[in-house]
Amino acid sequence: MCDRCLIQDQQGTRKEPDITSDLPRLAAVTRPHRGAGLAGSPVVPYPHGGLARHANLPPGERLRVLLVEDDEGDAFLVGELLAETNSMIDLLIASSLSEARQRMTDVDCVLLDLGLPDAQGLDGLRQVLEMSSGAAVCVLTGRSDEHLGIVAVAEGAQDYLVKGQVDGVLLTRALRYAVERKRADENARRLREVELRQAESARLERGLLPQPLMSTDQVAVHTFYRPGRHAALIGGDFFDVVQTRPDRLDLIVGDVCGHGVDEAALGVELRVAWRALVLAKVPDDEVLPALEQVLMSERRLQEIFATVATTRLDLDANRATVRLAGHPPPLLLANGRVAPVPAPGGLLLGVRPRRPIAYDLEFDTDDWSLLMYTDGLIEGRVGTGNERLDVPGLSGLLDEPANREVALPDLPAWLVGRAEQINGGPLADDVAMLLVSRGGGR
Repeated sequence: MCDRCLIQDQQGTRKEPDITSDLPRLAAVTRPHRGAGLAGSPVVPYPHGGLARHANLPPGERLRVLLVEDDEGDAFLVGELLAETNSMIDLLIASSLSEARQRMTDVDCVLLDLGLPDAQGLDGLRQVLEMSSGAAVCVLTGRSDEHLGIVAVAEGAQDYLVKGQVDGVLLTRALRYAVERKRADENARRLREVELRQAESARLERGLLPQPLMSTDQVAVHTFYRPGRHAALIGGDFFDVVQTRPDRLDLIVGDVCGHGVDEAALGVELRVAWRALVLAKVPDDEVLPALEQVLMSERRLQEIFATVATTRLDLDANRATVRLAGHPPPLLLANGRVAPVPAPGGLLLGVRPRRPIAYDLEFDTDDWSLLMYTDGLIEGRVGTGNERLDVPGLSGLLDEPANREVALPDLPAWLVGRAEQINGGPLADDVAMLLVSRGGGR
């Protein structure tokens, strides 16, 4: 006698259900029409989960449950158990693993017998777990084996049910709990992925935002970085400060187009490459062309480019040399005025190799500040139209009387706050800034 067809009575004895005379009718109900083939729609014997004769379960969303069972009598009994309650379950039936494979689409839970024509025991469970995608899997078997149940749950099943030991309420509850546990597992997995991604982003951010490599006290350097609102991902904005001689300081601010881990990683590579080139004392006019070679060899798509602004400060001579590669110009704060440095804009790195033109800037006072920034700061909107803040708008913010009361270390954050106020919300792009000051800074 097949143990899948047995029902446990209250005294612990087993007896065969009196349904053998109805098996031909049950086969027609629980199986799809053979003429329909794989493309035919499966028959749903209990599309509404019963008539709520014992509606003692709270109503919830409808579930699609696929019963993988080769015995028509057992399949009928499962349908009857679900029909006894307000289960809100649409029951589909497959008689083999290969048939189940074709009906796995949009299924919330799989109710699996461990004795199938084409799969036996845990091997069948492993195959169903592999093909079930995001669906929960429960075992429903006639084998009352505690060890087997523990192993099945360890393999990934949400529950292990024994035929004859569950009624309609218990079965319905087990299926719904299994679906919720599966969803909780999926949410935990996604949360773990987010945590790993955040940890990866944090590591990249540390690479993008290094500590300035400088020892001089003739100037002060204040740094600022804020990611944009692109799913909390860092972008390719980067900066660095390197002192190569007591009287010489090199600064860079750059922006790799795009957002995400790939762009951030490329930004780290460019920053490290620039630092290595400067420390190796590569001639000034050769630094950015070499950096462009790194960009073109490491980028994942030919469309990716970068903008860069570099400044070399000669502290003894109180002068600077500025080079721009498609980047907005630095702003000079001196003598109570604000003005963009009129350096030639140059071409983007990665578009058409060309040496940027150097611009020599003479400071006529010992109290000045030079603000280098990425374009995320100036791309916010002004008012309700399409007008952007841009360089003139940023100059206007720095020229406001209110900013003169702001301490220089706090000035970058103050600028971002004012830009967001004018924009009417957070800035969409990442913002990186370097503020280098001498004397009073204004």
